[in-house]
Parts: sequence; C-alpha cells; structure tokens
Amino acid sequence: MEATRSLRWYAGIAVLVFGIVPTVMITLLVSGGHTPGSVGLLLIGGIPLVLAGLFFAVRGARGTDPEQASRHLHLSLALIAGADLLMLGGNALIRM
Repeated sequence: MEATRSLRWYAGIAVLVFGIVPTVMITLLVSGGHTPGSVGLLLIGGIPLVLAGLFFAVRGARGTDPEQASRHLHLSLALIAGADLLMLGGNALIRM
C-alpha cells in the first residue's frame, strides 16, 4: 500500500487536472460556438479515453496488489495523456 501511495495521489490529480477539466473546457467552447465545429469531432475520441483513464485510475486506487495497482495507474496516466494529445493538440492544429 505504501509503495503506490504517491502514485495513487498523482494519478487522481492528473485525471482531474489533465483529463476532466480540459474535456469540460473544450465541450463548453464547442457548445458556446467559440471554436470551429470540427473541434467537436475530437471529443468523440477524447471523451472515451478520459473515461477509460478514470476507470483504470479508480481500479488502480482500489487495488490491493501494489504491482497490479501500479500497472493500472500507469495505464490511466497514459490514456489521459493520449486524450490530451488528441483534444488539445487537435484543437490547436484545427485553429492554425
């Protein structure tokens, strides 16, 4: 439990700061008409990645085996990073 304690905290913070907040911000930009409509297509791929990252973060935080919990938490961080790359990077490329 102690070996993955800090990883559990960092994964939880990363899911919130880098997963949920950017998804909500981009959704609000698209629904408010402040960004091109094609950015909304990025949400089709980004939202499932964030949800999968959230799922694996919860699964890793509740895990009892430190090695398996660590794998789940690392996978959740990778999924959140992929979602950020897709949504925020795609938004930047579309706006250029």
